[in-house]
Amino acid sequence: MVSDRLAGMQFDVAVIGGGPAGSSAAITAARAGLRVMLVEKGPYGRNKVCGDGLTPRAIAALDELQIDYSVAHRIDGLRMIAGKTQRELAWPTTSRFPNHGAVWPRQKFDNHLLDVAIASGAEVRFESEALPVVVGDRVTGVQVGSEVINASLVILATGAQGAAAKMLGAVRDPDETFGLAIRAYAPTPRHAERHLEACLSLRDEHGTQVPGYGWMFPAGDGTVNIGVGALSTMKGFKKLNLNTLLDQYASIVREPWSLGDYIDKPRAWRLPMSCVRRHGPGWVAIGDAAGFVNPMNGEGIDYSLESGMLAISCFLENPETATSEYDKRVGERFDAFLRTGRRFSFIIGHPWLLKPGLRVAVGSQVAADITLAVMGNLIDSTTPGAAGRVMRFADHALRIADPLLRRTRAKA
Repeated sequence: MVSDRLAGMQFDVAVIGGGPAGSSAAITAARAGLRVMLVEKGPYGRNKVCGDGLTPRAIAALDELQIDYSVAHRIDGLRMIAGKTQRELAWPTTSRFPNHGAVWPRQKFDNHLLDVAIASGAEVRFESEALPVVVGDRVTGVQVGSEVINASLVILATGAQGAAAKMLGAVRDPDETFGLAIRAYAPTPRHAERHLEACLSLRDEHGTQVPGYGWMFPAGDGTVNIGVGALSTMKGFKKLNLNTLLDQYASIVREPWSLGDYIDKPRAWRLPMSCVRRHGPGWVAIGDAAGFVNPMNGEGIDYSLESGMLAISCFLENPETATSEYDKRVGERFDAFLRTGRRFSFIIGHPWLLKPGLRVAVGSQVAADITLAVMGNLIDSTTPGAAGRVMRFADHALRIADPLLRRTRAKA
């Protein structure tokens, strides 16, 4: 806990939000000798709703942060199902990422990262809401209740874009895609499997194909994280009942997974996939708060960890140019792939295009390998080989087609 002695004190970095993005920034800053304050709205041990999957890219980020993830359940690959076609693929070995991921329930994962942040020297306050303090056009710190905490850099790591994000204009672009997802935990004898399972041919109770997927992420603790996610580009999205969609998917996987009843009530959440403004004088947005979520799989933990480290790296290099340099670097690293995913989501919002698209995605080994790379967040502007070439071509082609894609998008 933090006492009144902090009122008016000067920190180098103030972080709003204690998820993976905020903890990544706090850990990196504290280890570099910076004075860090992290403010988390929830209590210690709060259970953030999530699919709990960590991609090989996320594992690489944890390695860079020197985080011990040995307690997490190791995952060696992905089983993709599209209609009657099923492919079980191992995570590839690359020069950038390891050939394994993990499933680590978010409550335990987030707690561990916060513990590391505290042990590294960051000061953390729980059950407190922080709002940015704006003087002129510059953010100079955060206000927590009646206290003002000054900071040279404020990092917005709030996940869902709430009050703090609205104050700074770091909100979702209303013309861009977003997602909704729901998950539950259920017992299964297959809990120790080392492949994630993704059903790409997801259908609602009426048999309509849904742009999204259903997942089974074995946790290694007797349970599986079962969930479904859908994109806002589908016709009838506003009427989509997530609980019904989850139950529909559960009815399909119940027998092959010997699935028991849900352990807890299914919980839903929104996936921001864009942000109209992710930096300004004195502040940056990272992780989900910056819209760093892959539209093709709803995954963003790896981007959260990376962007948190990157924000602090820019600050350490030059505090005066840190926010603009951060925006430049995350743009170079993430924007092309995420932009392509958002545009592609307009295409698969049409069922008559989604069905043949899925056949192509898993129809050959080469296509399946590229789909695996997309689902694993293993592609960006620097990716070599066929996957990287396909991504760069798709980014160029879809940029040209963007006006048409928006005019012909399905009505939600």
